[in-house]
Formats: sequence, C-alpha cells, structure tokens
Amino acid sequence: MPSRLIILCSILALLLAACGGAPAATPPAPQASQPTSAAAAGGDYPAMQCTSISAPRDVTYFNRMPFAAISDADWARGPHDAPIVLLVYSDFQCPTCAVFAETLNRLQAQYPDDIRLVYRHYPLIGTPEQPLNDKAAQAVVAAEAAGQQGMFWEMYDVLYGQQAEWTNLSASEFDDWLAQQATTLGMDRTDFAAALESEELAAQAQAAWDQGQAQALGTLPFVITNEGPYGGPIDFDSLDIILRLKLLAERQFNRCPDMQLEPGVSYTATIATERGNIVVELFPETAPFAVNSFVFLAQQGWFEDVTFHRVLPGFVAQAGDPSGTGYGGPGYAFAIETSSNLLFDRAGLLAMANSGPTSNGSQFFITYGPAQHLNGGYSIFGQVIQGMNVVEALTARDPSQALGLPPGDQILNITIEEQ
Repeated sequence: MPSRLIILCSILALLLAACGGAPAATPPAPQASQPTSAAAAGGDYPAMQCTSISAPRDVTYFNRMPFAAISDADWARGPHDAPIVLLVYSDFQCPTCAVFAETLNRLQAQYPDDIRLVYRHYPLIGTPEQPLNDKAAQAVVAAEAAGQQGMFWEMYDVLYGQQAEWTNLSASEFDDWLAQQATTLGMDRTDFAAALESEELAAQAQAAWDQGQAQALGTLPFVITNEGPYGGPIDFDSLDIILRLKLLAERQFNRCPDMQLEPGVSYTATIATERGNIVVELFPETAPFAVNSFVFLAQQGWFEDVTFHRVLPGFVAQAGDPSGTGYGGPGYAFAIETSSNLLFDRAGLLAMANSGPTSNGSQFFITYGPAQHLNGGYSIFGQVIQGMNVVEALTARDPSQALGLPPGDQILNITIEEQ
C-alpha cells in the first residue's frame, strides 16, 4: 500500500490529467484549469454543467530547451511520430542507468508505436584528481565504434544488459571483452578493434563529459520529455502508469459535451465484454448529466477495450478509465446527482465513481449488493436489467493492494439504444 501511495503522489505532481478515484476513496477533487461552462441544453433537460480539467498540453519543450536540438546526429529508436519522446543522457557504467535502460526496453516493447528514445552520452569520467567511472569513456568509444558498423543499439543493449560482467574488469580486460562481444554480434572485428583505439572517438567521449558538466546535468539518468525535464520515479510500474496517463491525455476532451438527451426517450446501454453482454437501463430523469456524459463517451468509442480495473466481489466492479490505472478521466468533470428515492440498496446499480463532489468523469461502477455507505456520495444513473451473471463472473482485482496485476476483463464496446 505505501508504494502505491508514493506512486500516486508522484503522478499527481507530474501530470495535469483528470483523476477519477475509486468509489470507497475520498481523495481531494481535481483542480480545474478552466472555468465552469454550460453546454447547450437538449429539450427539457438542463444544460450540461461541467468543468474542463484538461487543457491542451504544451509538448514543445524540445523546441526551446537549453540543450542541443534533437537531430539526425542523435542515436534514436522508435517511431519518428511517436507521441512521447524521451531524451536520455546516460552513462554505460552507471548501475541505475543500466536498470533504467532495461525499463525503457520493456516500455518500448509494450508501447512500440508510442515511445521514441533519443540517447546521448554523459560518461562520468571525472578529472585526473577525482576520477569517477573508470571505463565510462571506453564504453562510449565501443558504442560509437559499433555504430560505425550499424550496430549501436546492439552494443547499447550488451553494455547495459551485461554491465555486471565488465564493470570491474581492468582496461585491457575490458577491451578483450568488447572485442568478444563485437564478434558475437557479427561485427568486423578488425575494424572494431581499430575504432577502439580511435583518438577521435576518445575525444568524443571526453567532449560528452565536458558538455554535461557545462550544462550541469542532474543525477543520471537525466531524462527530458516533450514537456520538460523529468524528475519522477523511474521504475517500470510507475513509468507504466505515467505513460498510460500521458497517452490518455492525447484523447481527452477539453470541453464539456453538449446535452443530447431527448425528453421522453428511454436509453439502454449494452456493455459488451469478453465474458458476455451486460444490458443496463439508464436513468436520464434522475441523473441527466451522468447519462448524457455516458452516452457521449460511448458514442465516441471512449470505452472500447477498457479494463474492469477494480473488481471487489461483494462490493463493486469498476471501469471507464482507458488508461487502466484507475486515475484517468475524460478531461472534464461534473457534479454528483442524487435522489432520496434512489439508494444503494441492491445489486446491479450503475453509478459514477468520483474523487469528490464535483469530480464525476468517465469511471463508473456496478454494485454487487447493498452499499448504504455510498448513499448521497455517488450518482446512480442506471440499473442492470440483463447480464448480472457476467458482472459476477468478472475477475477479482484490487489495484490498491499491488502493482503489476494481471490484465482485468475488457469491455469491447458500449452501444446505446434509444426508444
């Protein structure tokens, strides 16, 4: 539990995305970045009252950063049009950097279309009076020598992946080790050996150290994103959550949906899941804002391939966050709508999850039974009329208890029927 809270605090400090809390939790409500607005009303239903909490993100930091502009001279892998670019200054002999390199490999494997890594050397050479990493410079030379044969990234993976094998070798032993790796990778060993002796490459490594010192780079790995320098957690689980929320921000809406409900029309929703369909009657008269938002998001495909990220047997099954983290929302928020005639007194009620009285977004939950302690705090906007057995069959999953959980059951899509 403590590690989960640390990660959540880091994410809230680093992101401006909407956060939808779990039904039983009451963290502070998200802060609005734009004033409350009222979208056009439809018929006799009130105008949609909500607050935009998602402003267009400034992702132009690379265009104004006080470092050399990213260019074709940089080593990079990942799509050129990836929405997330990570510029990393690092040292092959730095233990934390090796762990981070493995994390980046995992992230790029998981998000092959979404992340571009740009790598720059910052070997911690030190000075003759205060030397630091004794083989950092030669590791840079080896990587650049491999790059001359089109195998920079292969040597990058070897240097970081097998760091424990070479970091304590002598200089001559390290050269022998590098030559063996070049042979294993299929390089021309003669050309590689000659490059290891290159004064030009040695000067390049020294210049990278000098430049890093002049720029006062921080603790390694020093990471810069589209939005600026990044100083948050660098473990896989934390970065996975952060990246999911950053990718979700690409889809969020920065205005409230128009009121599109029609008076006298009945609305039902079919939630198609991996385990079967759940059919829900919606309650527009009781919770018009919640129903209108739910209908709008369903029609926008917001719920497609969304996981039931929180399933607590006997309590609730929760979904509606495309990031799957439990912290994501649609970019706008609206207030709770309650009725004294509609209480949490049975199974199958559909309600909005929130993290405060004005923070309804896209996350919803279905009850497994009475939950009287939720009365007055959450908008009930529907009732399961078919498929409660599907709800009861959903995989139990409590993200508050652990990280790295197996995938939950997915919503394939939600379709809306009007009668």
